[in-house]
Amino acid sequence: MIAVAVIALIGVNVVRWATGVSDATTDTSPTTALVATGALRPSFELTDVNGNPYDFASQTRGQLTFLFFGYTNCPDICPIQMATLTAALSETSDVGSQIVFVTTDPARDTPDRLKSWLDNFQRPIIGLTGTPEAVAAAQKAALVTVAIAEPPGSDGNYTVGHAASVLVYGPDDTLVTAVPSGTTQGEWMDTIRGLTTS
Repeated sequence: MIAVAVIALIGVNVVRWATGVSDATTDTSPTTALVATGALRPSFELTDVNGNPYDFASQTRGQLTFLFFGYTNCPDICPIQMATLTAALSETSDVGSQIVFVTTDPARDTPDRLKSWLDNFQRPIIGLTGTPEAVAAAQKAALVTVAIAEPPGSDGNYTVGHAASVLVYGPDDTLVTAVPSGTTQGEWMDTIRGLTTS
């Protein structure tokens, strides 16, 4: 079912790109990115979906890296960002890169759930989790607004307000851009080509 939703989201973005209509986010939660271009690649350690420690700074050093903080129950921003980014990278297959997705909802995003969700996208994505404190520390290290979980509804479900931009770090280990929610596949492809030809 997730795969069908992802394919539909990619289709929507392709149509929007072709017609010039930009995506609009329905997320009214905090999405402010405090990080500025030129900031250093952040240093934090979390756990990957296989239970292994993952040191972000050392294991992505010197590589084009896309870092995103989100969660698998996200209704729109997270699946759209991952779908459009991975689709764009698949169309620019000569570009070597890492995509790292850090859950902002470690209570529900178990390693198995995170892995299953990320496996639906077109390019491999490194999924990371940890304690709420460790996840908050990772967001602070990346200089983005720390995610806030809304109170659960009567069914126990809840949304999590989180930074909506994908942080892009270059081989020189500095932030080169923060790509906002609503960026289409075509715009992603232009961004990626610009980063790899400059």
